[in-house]
Amino acid sequence: MDEWIPMERIVSPPSEHTAVDVVTTLTAQVLDEHEGMDEAQLKEHEEVTKVKNVAMLELGEYQMDTWYFSPLPKELFRDGGGLIDVLYVDEFSLNFFTRKSELLRYQAKELPKNRRHPPGNEIYRCGNLSMFEVDGFEERQYCQNLCYIAKLFLDHKTLYFDVDPFLFYVLCEVDERGYHPVGYYSKEKYSDVGYNLACILTFPSHQRKGYGRFLIAFSYELSKKEEKVGSPEKPMSDLGQQAYIPYWTSTMVDFLLNESDECKSMSIMDIAKKTSIMAEDIIYAMNTLGILKFVNGVYFISAERKLLEELAKKHPVKEPRVDPSRLHWTPYLTDVKRDKFSLSSKKPSITEE
Repeated sequence: MDEWIPMERIVSPPSEHTAVDVVTTLTAQVLDEHEGMDEAQLKEHEEVTKVKNVAMLELGEYQMDTWYFSPLPKELFRDGGGLIDVLYVDEFSLNFFTRKSELLRYQAKELPKNRRHPPGNEIYRCGNLSMFEVDGFEERQYCQNLCYIAKLFLDHKTLYFDVDPFLFYVLCEVDERGYHPVGYYSKEKYSDVGYNLACILTFPSHQRKGYGRFLIAFSYELSKKEEKVGSPEKPMSDLGQQAYIPYWTSTMVDFLLNESDECKSMSIMDIAKKTSIMAEDIIYAMNTLGILKFVNGVYFISAERKLLEELAKKHPVKEPRVDPSRLHWTPYLTDVKRDKFSLSSKKPSITEE
């Protein structure tokens, strides 16, 4: 959300100089969801989408006020109206209904008794939290509906009707009644620019529980399994920055406190290899923390243990945390030599001015 921010929260972008052992990155690609529209079509699009078309969403036992317009299938507006008072969603299949009676009839007759979870493979379980990987190619309807739901709560969400190139990771709370989705993120199966996350959403009914940061941490755990560095799709929205900057800063402080004792010297490449966070994001986080110095074209981390302990109180690693030992997942095989973001293909590079 828009807000006035004090000067001390404004951080200058990293210098264009390349430091020793820094992982090289590519310029982010800007996605334009209005591409191909002429002026008349753009004006019509703005008129249609400036007013939300669903008042409330019912998912499981929760009813949520929606925030934005979503281009739902026209079949849902069969009564001729432009507004759905309540959109009922079956939480296991994500099928849409405009009447509660239709939802109950579907759940009683057509929903398989053993399908009380998302489609796809369960790749993580720890306590009452479970994560499912859903392939957009194999489960198009489920993933498209997930995108429709996300657009109700994300202003800057670019809706992908073609979900085939994406994997969706659906986080669920588990109880005796089944697996109840609380949020998700998506990622491209292969990204030319090293993105490990395309879109992320925690449903409003489950916000303030730490699930957003959990999803971000999970995306980096998959990058570690892939032996790659990664970064979220850019440019990021304001909400995206509010989620990622606390994660990056807390991760940097925790790493320097607990992982760097045995190292006499450490490069940004070393940190990237351990955390799978892209170099430019590491630099941004350390600039935010005020512990990165730039001298003669080289970055130096300047932080005594006492300072790090103080920063750890301001930037704590919050619960719930991802337990890597509970993750059972095998990455897609790619050509390491052609993958610019594979750690296996990286060699320390020294640049001189």
